[in-house]
Amino acid sequence: MRPNDRRIRPYRLALSLLAAGCALLPLAVHAQGLVPPDFFNAPVDPAAPTAVEADELVFDAVNNVINANGDVVVRASGYTLAGNRLVYRRTSGELDFVGDVVITDPSGNVSRSANLKVTGGLKQAFLDSLTITGYDGSRITADSADYDSAVQTILTRASYAPCGECIDAQGRRIGWSVSAAKVTYTKADGSVALEQPSLALLGVPVAWLPYLWIPNLSNEALQRIPRPSLAYSEEIGLKVEVPFSVYSSKFTDIILSPALVSGQGFLMGAEWVQRFDKGAFQVKASGLYQFNPDAFDFADARREWRGAIQTSGQFVPVEDWTVGFAYAAFTDSAYFEDYFINPGRAAINEVYATHLTADTYIDARVQQYNLLGDNTDQSRDQQGIALPNLRAEHTFRFGPDLGQLDVEGKLLGFTRKADRRAVVNGVPYDYAYAGNRLHGMAQARWQNQYIVGGVVATPFAGVRVDGSYYDGNSLLPSAPPEQALVGATPIAAIDVRYPLVASSPGVTHLVEPIGQIVYRGSDQSAPGITNEDAQSVVLDDTNLFSYNRFTGIDRQETGLRANIGARYLADFNDGSHFELVAGQSFQLVGPNSFALGDQVNAGVGSGLETASSYAVLGAYGRLESGFTGSGKLQLDADDFTIARGGLGVGYAADGWAAALNYRYTEAVRAAGQLRDQNEIGADVTVPVAEYWSVSASAYWDINANSYLLAGAGLNYDDGFLQFGANATRTGPTHVSPDETRVLATFKLKAPAGFNAGYSGAVPLGN
Repeated sequence: MRPNDRRIRPYRLALSLLAAGCALLPLAVHAQGLVPPDFFNAPVDPAAPTAVEADELVFDAVNNVINANGDVVVRASGYTLAGNRLVYRRTSGELDFVGDVVITDPSGNVSRSANLKVTGGLKQAFLDSLTITGYDGSRITADSADYDSAVQTILTRASYAPCGECIDAQGRRIGWSVSAAKVTYTKADGSVALEQPSLALLGVPVAWLPYLWIPNLSNEALQRIPRPSLAYSEEIGLKVEVPFSVYSSKFTDIILSPALVSGQGFLMGAEWVQRFDKGAFQVKASGLYQFNPDAFDFADARREWRGAIQTSGQFVPVEDWTVGFAYAAFTDSAYFEDYFINPGRAAINEVYATHLTADTYIDARVQQYNLLGDNTDQSRDQQGIALPNLRAEHTFRFGPDLGQLDVEGKLLGFTRKADRRAVVNGVPYDYAYAGNRLHGMAQARWQNQYIVGGVVATPFAGVRVDGSYYDGNSLLPSAPPEQALVGATPIAAIDVRYPLVASSPGVTHLVEPIGQIVYRGSDQSAPGITNEDAQSVVLDDTNLFSYNRFTGIDRQETGLRANIGARYLADFNDGSHFELVAGQSFQLVGPNSFALGDQVNAGVGSGLETASSYAVLGAYGRLESGFTGSGKLQLDADDFTIARGGLGVGYAADGWAAALNYRYTEAVRAAGQLRDQNEIGADVTVPVAEYWSVSASAYWDINANSYLLAGAGLNYDDGFLQFGANATRTGPTHVSPDETRVLATFKLKAPAGFNAGYSGAVPLGN
């Protein structure tokens, strides 16, 4: 039966507040990725029509009570509430839904409870024997739930499992679950307190705590929960660390990290994290007294006391601006690596401010670079202080017919105590010079796109201004003397493409010839005098159609250059695709900046040193069946010899995975590479049982006739729980020769995107 509007209005009010209460019951988990964001959180429109069905509907005018009996169903705003009996006391605002109460939200999530009571003027709700099943299969259960909209939500004997019952079709336990004697969500600060929480893996309890307080259940907060760790090396022995929180609130965390180190003694760490409404900072300190300093080969590590202090902070003082800092002090640069301590941001001490909007980017920093690892004071003196490091960009958009103007500015200054030089097979590399240098660059560039008769033309015009100074304090004979440079570079370019599209049954073809003419009118290939930020470049399909291939501002292309090539794409209806990009670059007029050597041999072996560059090819493909492939080729067009090449093919489907990779680089004696590099390797993953797989990998140095890397591993992954280990051993020609590492993985996952855990490598020594 459908009562009239006068009788419906109390139900509508009750339903609205009831739905709001149910939305907050799982808030502690759903808001941050454990269950879907709309989990019992669809909006309720108080003005929307409400339907009430029941075998009997009675209005007691004397006591001002509405009773609905027998298969009661209430529908509004996409919500459906069903139960055996409904009593609404209009005077007190209390509502009782009794007997097999079922609530279904617009997304299909279902909540079941024996009884539902709403009191306190419809501001507080009680549910008995609550079970909430999400449309993604996740489940929350509790013996009872107490919701107070102004204060908190309390669940007693509660559990959460992203995998529902966590039993697969074959009756096996899968996934993970969390349970607690009591869960309290406090609305004022968003914190969650768990009494006697426990974690179960594959149905087996593996961890228990008497109490756990979490400031909120964001992924970031969950990642901050202290977790034990193990590590081992010959120098320190076995390290067992068990961190724990001694104080935690919405704004403050204090964590102690005691660790027993079998070969060196007791290491103590502590961390203070202070959060504010618009930022946070942290201070972390650790140290120990070494029982056996002589176990280390590095001289700086042979001391009785070792330790470090790390600080960092980030704040948002006004909208679109972020300011921050990072600073670390340590007894020696090898401390973090020796004791398996996360260095965090210890590699750079800095103070910075960043402004970011849709059209503007400003970043200002003062930076000191810390060289970590087994490095002497002399090596650390080779690291510089960036004072300042400024960058600003802004885009002016004039409309579809007028194009856009991009304005950019950079200012990079360096102060360094010592020269940094290396000799590679007789070829010197002067990576950085001692002394003070400053380089500023400002650039404005306009471009717009025009389509005429199917031809897509994009003209480009700009100007770049550079000013630089170096004080000449280097002791190296190759270093430039004290000098200053000021220069302007006019830039003009045009990009012309003629895309041709053809369709046939099952596939669409795109053929796009591309031609570019680029002019940069300057004779200063090295406007920064010294080269701090443009030290490597290699021509391939990714930068073939670039107007300036140097990665930083200290080097630039010069003269008139043409880039010619084409792109082909086949797009199949089943999702497969195949793409080819090929072309060549030509220096037409003016000095070729890639042929002008500098102190780091930038351009040597890049494929751009000659007037006609190497030809390049990039190929990429994917089949719907799971096969993928890619290849790169750099070809000397004069004698058709291969300078660089790479090929990779792979397959992944139904738990099976395989990959075969090959890489070749010919010798470049001018760069200190005396022999060709030929490397081939394979990776294979084979499912051996449901959820279990074994993997193996092997890479071989063909020229040296020696293995580069070999490894094997075992992994478990049921979609909710993943754990495993993989061990690798490097060969004598590897960049890290003769080293054994174990990669351990442990992750808890949920369908809505939650992914927390650990994955990291632990070196075991030679």
